[in-house]
Amino acid sequence: MSAADEVLLSRRDLSFMLDEWLEVEDLTKSELYEDLSREDFHAAIDLAAEIAIEEFAPLSRLGDRHRFELQDGAVPHPPAMKHALKIAADTGVMTFGLDRSLGGGGLPATVATACSMWLQAANPSLWAYGGLGVATANLIQAHGSREQVEAYAVPMYESRFHGTMCLSEPDVGSSVGDLKTRAEPQGDGTYRLFGDKMWISAGEHDLGENIVHLVLARIKGAPDGTRGISLFLVPKVLNLPDGSLERNDVTVVGLNHKMGYRGIVNTVLNLGSGTTTPGGRAGAVAQLIGAENEGLAAMFHLMNEARLTIGGSATAIGYTGYLKSLTYARERVQGRAPDAPRQAAPVPIIEHADVRRMLLAQKSYVEGAMGLVLYAARLIDDDRVAAHEGQGRDARDLLSFLIPIVKSWPSQWCVAANDLAIQVLAGAGYTEDHDLEMHYRDNRLNPIHEGTHGIQAVDLLGRKVGMADGAGLNELRRRIERTVLDAAVSGPSRRAMADQLSARLDRFLAVTEVLVSCEDTKVRLANASLYLETAGHLVVAWLWLQQHLATGDLDDPFYRGKRSAAEYFFRYELPCVDPHLDLLESLDTLALTLDDASF
Repeated sequence: MSAADEVLLSRRDLSFMLDEWLEVEDLTKSELYEDLSREDFHAAIDLAAEIAIEEFAPLSRLGDRHRFELQDGAVPHPPAMKHALKIAADTGVMTFGLDRSLGGGGLPATVATACSMWLQAANPSLWAYGGLGVATANLIQAHGSREQVEAYAVPMYESRFHGTMCLSEPDVGSSVGDLKTRAEPQGDGTYRLFGDKMWISAGEHDLGENIVHLVLARIKGAPDGTRGISLFLVPKVLNLPDGSLERNDVTVVGLNHKMGYRGIVNTVLNLGSGTTTPGGRAGAVAQLIGAENEGLAAMFHLMNEARLTIGGSATAIGYTGYLKSLTYARERVQGRAPDAPRQAAPVPIIEHADVRRMLLAQKSYVEGAMGLVLYAARLIDDDRVAAHEGQGRDARDLLSFLIPIVKSWPSQWCVAANDLAIQVLAGAGYTEDHDLEMHYRDNRLNPIHEGTHGIQAVDLLGRKVGMADGAGLNELRRRIERTVLDAAVSGPSRRAMADQLSARLDRFLAVTEVLVSCEDTKVRLANASLYLETAGHLVVAWLWLQQHLATGDLDDPFYRGKRSAAEYFFRYELPCVDPHLDLLESLDTLALTLDDASF
């Protein structure tokens, strides 16, 4: 792979993380992956990189500048998008992590995630069409009937069908328990749905034969709130008993034009507006997935997968922005060293101290985020192996605890990296002559995608900390303590880092007890976002220390860069948790006590 290709992601860094740190080759010792090899893993990553570079990246600006328009109830897409998605489907790159029995590549989640990040770095909007389809099919595979899997999931894995997730409504947003979409049973096992759904990515397009909408709705008589929500499968096109096709009663009534991810259409959908359906009755024909009133639990299967995916997308966008700003800094000549004579030649701006600071900060954020996402994917693999071999669920408990962090930390700090990337380019960074302004706009959506920062914070502090008697947090503590012990005997610099991490871990656990013990739910959750940020920095510092250890004492530019990025994070970022912990321990109520008129 040429140096120019590294502007998307660093192949060298991926190899280090997979081979030298996470040791994914060890997975081949399990019966699940015994017929695979390290060479297979890297061949898959090379193929993903090739498709990303040759097919996805050239369409990134096309998608960003294309304005989708509603034309007679349809939303035409540029033909080049369909062509690139077909190539991705034909090569199998979109289903590398899918079980072979379902037509996938059967690769470990860690490797499949690395492959996905290449496509996300190249064109996150285009990747999302395929990614949504696979995630939707995975939910049907896990919770649907055999007939639903054969009729809908299989064509989605083949990229002939696509998918959406329909949770939000115009007046409801993230408060899903207040949804108004209703489902009426028809007596033949089907339902008809009536309602509106908002912010539906890929809700209408011509990139495949069908779109399968997964819709949350309430059956008449169901309990209020989230306990009365059911999940339905609503195809855009119905396959009638006589073999003919008919458009279902799902209508696009509006488009949302966002600041980023402009290459994927975002829609407002109406179900049951009156379009004729079989039998001459209005209502979107739907099939129940799973049991009545258990729809939200089933939808979380997709949402948790999507949260890991969003963490990966945020990381990929931040990473490619970092590499592009690094390339610019090495090529852009401007200014002189402070101690250089006036007649000295100008130097590349990477020679200037503040530019180097911004590059090192970006490096610590994006490589730290990639480590977090890949570590989470490795937990998925470890859990699969453990389940297959009848072992414990430590990996699953830890993954459950980490999911809010995996989604939110990259979505916050890789946006910060994109911000710094623009700053490195100065005025040029704000222009369309460079990709960085597009990357920033794309990445700014990720703190909102699949549950806002605040929702992830409430999930972490309100649910995950105490789940299964604190099993996830306890497993995190055990693993950090093991890393601290390893680092403490690995030289003075690592011992100092281990001491810093250990002290913050102890304080974090103590403050967690204070928060959990607070009986006032409002006060506790008013501190949830700061708790999430603090937990995220602690976890990323731990993984940076692991990466530092994995470099050993090897002395070449790559390993020196790794160690420097880790040390930057420990010197500049980890100490930031100290005032955060002080505030959390005080159970601060400032935001709660200020009256509305004073804002």
